[in-house]
Amino acid sequence: MTTPVPNVALVSPGPTAPTAPAASPDLRSADGPSFADVLSAHTGTVKAPTFSRHALERVNRRGITLDQPTMQRLSGGMARAAGKGSRDAVVFVDNTAFVVSVPNNTVITAVGSEHMREHVFTNIDSAVIA
Repeated sequence: MTTPVPNVALVSPGPTAPTAPAASPDLRSADGPSFADVLSAHTGTVKAPTFSRHALERVNRRGITLDQPTMQRLSGGMARAAGKGSRDAVVFVDNTAFVVSVPNNTVITAVGSEHMREHVFTNIDSAVIA
């Protein structure tokens, strides 16, 4: 049988009063951006996004060019979304919309301007114009 622990709130303060163990701070945030995303947003270094198989198929089929300036603007838009705590965003770069998973740093799909009229973007919590 274990001995009961007195309620700390009901015991008068003094040298014999038991103290509650100090709570260790939880440095993880389930809702916010990762530390790496925040660090890269503040230091200016941005990781290049990865592309899902679906996104690569759409880029190839729709003839979307992914040159260095486009990739830099896409990465910058994703970093800005991460800085605001976004999870799923659409990043507009010129005439192309990239649907991205911000925590995974992954492009889900890409839609060129000629196909945007036919698309509805769902499950998006933010939009970035890069």
